[in-house]
Amino acid sequence: MNQRFLNDKNIKAEEKRLYEEYKQKLEALKKVKKEKEAVGQVFTKGLLPIYVLYILSLGPTNGNDISHKIGERTEGMWVPSTGGIYPLLKKFEKFNWVTGQWDDPEKKFQKIYSLTSEGKQEFENRKALLQTKIEEALEVFKIIYKDLY
Repeated sequence: MNQRFLNDKNIKAEEKRLYEEYKQKLEALKKVKKEKEAVGQVFTKGLLPIYVLYILSLGPTNGNDISHKIGERTEGMWVPSTGGIYPLLKKFEKFNWVTGQWDDPEKKFQKIYSLTSEGKQEFENRKALLQTKIEEALEVFKIIYKDLY
């Protein structure tokens, strides 16, 4: 009976240890996920708007093509979701930075977006404002990369 009690006690202690280990690993995974999301937000919130304006400055196109063009230009390292691009295009339409025209007004298959003169001005303004910040960010990334690797 005493041996069984010790075994039960050992099992309970091992269950508790495993549960604590599980909680720690789960917290670590959540932290990694948050860090990845934060890094992703640098791109989606910080760089995507200006880069969409840049792609549109090259010529009229649709949301899917914008995503593909960004993917091509970044050699596949960043292919933004169209779920992030289309809301931006709608927002840009509200600000009159882009206009959207259906390729076939009856079928409404694909909306082609063009930069307006206000959109071109907004792109130039953002480019000027962000240039120094992007250069500083690159320098910081170089230093961190050098320190870590």
